[in-house]
Amino acid sequence: MHHQPVRRIATTALCATIILGTAAPAIAAESDPGSSSSVEALRAPVPGADALLGQVSSLGGMSSVITPVTDLLTEVLKADDGKLSAEAAQKHADAIKAAIDAAKATAPATTTTPKSATPDDAKAKKDLKGDALTALQTAVDALLKASTAGDVAGVATAATGVITALVNLLAATLLGTGLPAPTLPGLPTLPSLPALPSAATLPSTSTLPQTPTLPKAPALRS
Repeated sequence: MHHQPVRRIATTALCATIILGTAAPAIAAESDPGSSSSVEALRAPVPGADALLGQVSSLGGMSSVITPVTDLLTEVLKADDGKLSAEAAQKHADAIKAAIDAAKATAPATTTTPKSATPDDAKAKKDLKGDALTALQTAVDALLKASTAGDVAGVATAATGVITALVNLLAATLLGTGLPAPTLPGLPTLPSLPALPSAATLPSTSTLPQTPTLPKAPALRS
């Protein structure tokens, strides 16, 4: 009698082992990340992924340029009289030039404008980001020149120019790379166009001046 519980437990364990042994392949197939169903789920593309990746790349390119420029601004503005050593200035110059060149390489190529295009069309085709990067490089060069020369007034003016160039780069990137429009509440909206006059406000034909009637020519005598 004392052996029956042990035998019962052994039998139960054996049954459980058999059941688990037959069910294990199915469970493993469902949980295995390399199974066909899991692979298909991982391969499912994100809708619009290519366009979104382009936007992410544009934002990443902004930070790769902005960071070395702001590093330069921070060091110059904290230095005595805004003066940097030649070695420090060259280090910043190399880092910023490399970042700007890389951003230009990934920027969209400038589209040629047909000769018959209007001035507005030509402006729309302009490579805003490329121009902003060129202007930023010029502003950085002016700041480095003033800083290494110890020109305090020149440093203040050039630093303002660099910050303005950074803002222009941000605006050009946002406008020229298809990024979504900002949705932050409180942002000012663009002015609306004036409403066109309705048909009710247009002058009627009855109020227009009438064409005067010309006198009849006298009849000719035979």
